[in-house]
Amino acid sequence: MNKHSKLARKSMLIFGTALLFGTAVLSGCSSNANNAGTATETSDPGGGIDHSNPLTITVFNNAANYQGEQTGWYGKLIKDKFNITLNILSPQVAGDQLYKTRSASGDLGDLLIIDNSQLEELIPVGMIMDMTDRIKNTEYLSKYVDNHFKPFNAAFESINPEGKIYALPTFVSDTSPTTYSEEIPYSSPIMPWDYYKGIGSPKLNNLTDLLNALKQMQEKYPKTPEGKAIVPITLWKDWDNGSMENVRWLSNWYGYEQPDGTSTIQLNAKGDIVPLVDDNSMYKKILQFYYDANQMGLVDPDSATQDWNKVAEKLTDKQVLLLWYSWQRGFYNTIERGTKGDGNVAVPIADTHIIQNSDAYFGNGRVFAIGSKAKNPERIIEFMDWLVSPEGLRYYTNGFEGFNYEKMSDGKFKLTEVGQIAFQENTPVPEQYGGGGYQDGQSKINTMIMSDFVVDPETGEFYNNNYWSSTIEANKTTLTKEWQNTYNASTPTEYYQKNNMIDIVPNINTSLGSDSSDIKNKRSQISDYVKNTSWKMIFAKDQAEFDQLWNKLKSDVVGLGWNDVIAMDTERAQKIVKLRTDAVASQ
Repeated sequence: MNKHSKLARKSMLIFGTALLFGTAVLSGCSSNANNAGTATETSDPGGGIDHSNPLTITVFNNAANYQGEQTGWYGKLIKDKFNITLNILSPQVAGDQLYKTRSASGDLGDLLIIDNSQLEELIPVGMIMDMTDRIKNTEYLSKYVDNHFKPFNAAFESINPEGKIYALPTFVSDTSPTTYSEEIPYSSPIMPWDYYKGIGSPKLNNLTDLLNALKQMQEKYPKTPEGKAIVPITLWKDWDNGSMENVRWLSNWYGYEQPDGTSTIQLNAKGDIVPLVDDNSMYKKILQFYYDANQMGLVDPDSATQDWNKVAEKLTDKQVLLLWYSWQRGFYNTIERGTKGDGNVAVPIADTHIIQNSDAYFGNGRVFAIGSKAKNPERIIEFMDWLVSPEGLRYYTNGFEGFNYEKMSDGKFKLTEVGQIAFQENTPVPEQYGGGGYQDGQSKINTMIMSDFVVDPETGEFYNNNYWSSTIEANKTTLTKEWQNTYNASTPTEYYQKNNMIDIVPNINTSLGSDSSDIKNKRSQISDYVKNTSWKMIFAKDQAEFDQLWNKLKSDVVGLGWNDVIAMDTERAQKIVKLRTDAVASQ
């Protein structure tokens, strides 16, 4: 779920990406459950640190979909282990004004999960703590300093000439700068396999074929078995940032992305830069697709008023026919359903050519930092160090050993039956672990320093349980086999690669410079206008109104300072193109 970092963009539940079309193993934290709940308030996991006094850490968190105290099993876990309580402040819940108000006061919080651009604003005004010396003494974070943290911080040379470590990038993988490890692209066409087969599995050559297939499915499958209305396409506004997110991400299907740190341009793998409001932009093409869909009665009438949480409910109930983000499958797909041929799967469209960022070797657009006024920074560092330890990563990604997963005789891990459905079912957690529902109690931090594409030293496999050998074996279901036989590939990523339908580009995470107050003001006005007009165009009464709104958008944004903002974004995109070239050359 952006900034979006690329994987965890706006408001995401973090969980496993629901391997292929199967396991919806979601999770919240991870570790060896034998260690859970055993520490006391005066325990000393770090050595020399006094935990006898309770500590509440104020977490200013752009990634969080939740505001308030962390409760449930994860809350109990860190309370027992560190005598820490997390109080989470979420701009996604409270609104963007929260950042402006708190940064103006000079104290954003204790632990900060913020965008790269905000980091650039806060370092020069003394609101970020220098962690260089503190990280040297950590057990786990120190292992990643040279390959990941120093290179990232060094990119902020204009405000950090000494290369100090002010921040730790998020979702860092430990593979390589050009590797893509996931079995499906982040954004690609995904649909319910049984419904698609039910209309004869028509070949999809283009978006027109997709719309016709969705119409056929809608007519054949108007309601779920429980009587809930099925909608072919559902949209939501609360992820919209520089532009309309549901448009931005479908642009990836045709090779164009909107780089983080920009809002007025799209970029392809060759380095071509296209203005968002160009008549030939992919942004316009996808707006036209959604408009056409709405004219055919395919767009959810709740789209303009619902939020992501409502969409998540519909995904859980299999009420949506077209999914576009890999982890959306996790709300419904399970191994049990897969054995019946039931689940959401990739359904490639022949004329697509996807742009896909590689693993986030250098991180993903957001950072963990410590506020300069934080009390007890040594305890915050200790907590962050634990987050990247094998125990901390297992809790975050896989829950409790013995509850969500178990160790097999070969030393590797295997999901329990509970672990396969704990997220979707919000399975009750045993009282010894804190009680409540599993999903309710997951980590509300909702982002990671090191990602689940890091190898667990105990098992030799990724922390991401979708890629455990046991899960892959369990996932050889009817659904998986039928898909593989149909597309002659083991995974969607392999299919797209074999058919030359994907460009994997290095995932660049760097300093792109922060906006001046003038540019920031212009960008904000333009973004609001682009978003509002995009929604109006999709729901326009006819093509004439659609075209009129587009032409007005193109001319009006010029008066809002478009030329100044696009000049800045073009410069940033050119930097990304150069860094991608350098990353490929370094391999």
